[in-house]
Amino acid sequence: MEMSNQVHHTPIEAKVIAAIRSVFDPEIPVNIYDLGLIYNLQVNEQSNDVYILMTLTTPNCPVAEDMPGQVQETVKMVEGIGNVKVELTFEPPWDKDMLSESALLELGLL
Repeated sequence: MEMSNQVHHTPIEAKVIAAIRSVFDPEIPVNIYDLGLIYNLQVNEQSNDVYILMTLTTPNCPVAEDMPGQVQETVKMVEGIGNVKVELTFEPPWDKDMLSESALLELGLL
């Protein structure tokens, strides 16, 4: 379910992804985008409203309450962004197969 780095993103999507990549999981030294925690990212081309469906590495994650808000605030700071909605899901549960290649390299798993 990981979003491929080969996909061509619009300039605003690229800015949103760059912003998301500045948010790190507190327990794993990798950004949440490359961890595969972002399940869905949609940017409305007219309004630049952003919808993000994300998960956490575990439902018992100590930052469960803070992470979606942190993602929302980070994306809101992107120039030109409209409203930002972040939804949290645990379906399907996250597992290490969702890690990007760069995350696997960073964690020494490749």
